[in-house]
Formats: sequence, C-alpha cells, structure tokens
Amino acid sequence: MRYLTLIGFLLVASAFINPEMPAVDKDLIKADISYLVDFYKSLHKNPEISLQEKESSARIAKELKSLGFEVTENFGGYGVVGVMKNGDGPTILYRTDMDALPMPEKTGLPYASEKTIEYNGQQTGVMHSCGHDMHMTTWVGTARAMAKMKDQWKGTLLMIGQPAEEIGQGAKMMLDAGLYEKFGVPDYGIGLHVSPTIAAGQVGFGKGFTMANTESVDIKVFGVGAHGAAPHMSIDPVVTASLMVMELQTIVSRNLKPIDAAVVTVGAIKGGIKHNIIPDEVTLKLTVRTYTPEVRAMVHRRIREIAKGVAIAAGLPEDKMPEVVIPEVFTPANYNTPALVDVMSAAAAKVIGQDNVLDSEPQMVGEDFARFGQTEHKVPTVLYWLGTVPDERMKSGDLPGLHSPYYYPDPAKSLETGVAVTSQALLDIFNGKGS
Repeated sequence: MRYLTLIGFLLVASAFINPEMPAVDKDLIKADISYLVDFYKSLHKNPEISLQEKESSARIAKELKSLGFEVTENFGGYGVVGVMKNGDGPTILYRTDMDALPMPEKTGLPYASEKTIEYNGQQTGVMHSCGHDMHMTTWVGTARAMAKMKDQWKGTLLMIGQPAEEIGQGAKMMLDAGLYEKFGVPDYGIGLHVSPTIAAGQVGFGKGFTMANTESVDIKVFGVGAHGAAPHMSIDPVVTASLMVMELQTIVSRNLKPIDAAVVTVGAIKGGIKHNIIPDEVTLKLTVRTYTPEVRAMVHRRIREIAKGVAIAAGLPEDKMPEVVIPEVFTPANYNTPALVDVMSAAAAKVIGQDNVLDSEPQMVGEDFARFGQTEHKVPTVLYWLGTVPDERMKSGDLPGLHSPYYYPDPAKSLETGVAVTSQALLDIFNGKGS
C-alpha cells in the first residue's frame, strides 16, 4: 500500500514551499566534495564491464556499511542493497548503476582508465563513458549526507547498487532475485543520469515518457553463394540485406504517424570472408526504440514483413526465408511520474535556483531503471538528468555524447549539484507525511 497517494502527492508538493521544511546543509556537502572527487577518480580509473562489477560493488557496499546501513551484497549478480531505517515514514528507493563499457578512453585526463580486457575475442580498453562512476559517487555522497542529517527525516532509505545496466539486465536480475519481496515495496523510486549536454551545476526534468523501449533485433539473411566473378549463379545475401536496410527506414518515415516516435537503426552488417566470394548468409543487427506498446508491435510486424518481402523479391525459396529474432526481454520505456517530478524539481530549485532547473525533452536512449517502477506494484519513479559539462566545453560547443571515448564531466561541480539536489528531494519526500 502506498504511503501517499498520487493525489496526495500534489498536496505534498505544495507543502514543500513551506520555509519550515528541512533544508540541505550546503556547507556539509561542500566539505565532503574533496573526498567524493577522490572517490570518483578512483572509480573512473578502475572501470568494470557488465556482470563483472565485483570491486565497484564491494567499494560502494563498504561505504554504506561505514554509515550504518544494513547491507546485502551480491544480490542479483553483484547488486548491493543498503537499508537505513529511521522511524515511521515512507520507503524511498534510490538506485545507481555500476558498469562501464568495453571501449578505450581518449580523454587524456590524468586519471583516465588504462584498463584493458579481452572482449568478444579482442583486446579493448574499458571506460566509464556513460557516467556510471559519477552515478555511484553521487549516490555515495547522498548516503553520507542523509546519514548525517538523520534528525531531519523519518522513513526508510533503500539504496540500490545495480549491475549490468549497459546490457539492460541488471534491474531485472535484482527484481527477479526478490528485491521487493525481501526488502519491501518502496513508496517512491528515484535515480539520476549524467547529461552530456547540460552544464555542470544544472539539472533537467521531464514528465511522462523520457526514455524509450530499447531492444536488439537480429535478422539472418540467407542466399545462394557463388564466385564473386559469377554473380548470376548466386542469390546474393549482401545485396538482399542492403535492400532490407533501405526498406527498414520506411517504417518510421512512412508507416508511423508523424506524431509517434521510433528509431530503427541497423548498427552492424556481418557476412562474408573474402573479396571474391559471395556468401550464403548475412546478419543484420538492429536497435529498435519506441515508447508505446502499439508502436512497438507495429514496428515488429513491419520488420518481419519487410524482411520476408525483400527475400521473396530476391527469388529465395520458402526454406531460405530470413530469420527475424526479437528477444522477449527488452528494456522498457522510462516513465517519470508527473507529480513526483513536481516535488523533485521544486526541491532542486531550493538548492540550485530555479534558473538551473531545466525542462528536458524525451530521448530515444534506454535505461533499465524503468523496471523499478513498472512491476505490478506501479511504484512512482523519476530519473532526472544531472548536468556534467565543464564550463570550457559549454563555451566551445565541444560536447561529446555519452558512450564517446572523449566524454568526461566536471567532477566537483557535478557532484556538489547531484548530492544537493538528490538529498533535498529525499528530505522533502520524507517530510511530506501528513500534508
């Protein structure tokens, strides 16, 4: 049962302008920044990819233990669950992810990652190019602040360190392991994600759908192989696959209503081994992004129809029709509960000023944080954008995106903003009781 109804939420939001409500101690947070920046740089230098977050999870678990949290480790993979019970009040889930990406870093920073691993049979670097090191450090900083301000809030703070976000599996792993059954269903869930376009010192909030359903689709295209100098003896799967690539682009441009949103991108074409051999098989790897179930189902249908239609046009027999593989498991679209956005954006305005609280447009990236709100319990959740871009980069317009080998945040400014905004939001939600 929810501690507050969503209707009551609106009353709570209006109550948060009350000057008697607890306010974050900014000096307390400022005094912690040096420690947090060092912690961040250490995480950045030592990234771990999905399902290998052993050391990262141990480090953040150790931080929670030192603050008096009851900590459970290795929950749903390398997941961490920290619980601080502080009297009668709502239960609030605050989640961070932990994993990095298999790619070399090219920032040139003195604390840049130099780690290498073998990945898919190749040596590659490892980098926190999606900012999960900043997520973890802000999470730790907020835990430290909330522990020091225990006299200003009542309730239960449920800190979740989640593995495997980059492969869209971590949240599901923790929920399937019985997260809510063992630790209770939270009344609210919050999280943040770094932004590569918002300046450090600012935050962004969006209402409703803010990130997309995210799924990977494989199309195995068959053909009849032959010598490259005798193409007339083949049914060339490279050509067939190329025609499919172009036809797939018509799904968004011609099958969707212009006001609906979707992305169908072919990220890889794999097939063939030599210049003068026409292969008998090619694989297309797609990423598909949608918001609604109806659009998702339509995109799936058209992918199958286009794949089969092009194959028939190429003259392939029935036993060589393409195989379209759409996994059942996908990352659902993130939905920010509007009333909770009102509460959190008001909290942000208290500590960084209204001019630094931005309205953010929906994006087609994905985030499995969405799963924490989309169980049968329908937990109200918000994932907000934390600005991280250093001042000099904002002025120059040099804004590398997430997953870029050149992305990096302004550590101190970003951390001070993230800890202050998140801590104030937690204080305000905890103190909404009885409003």
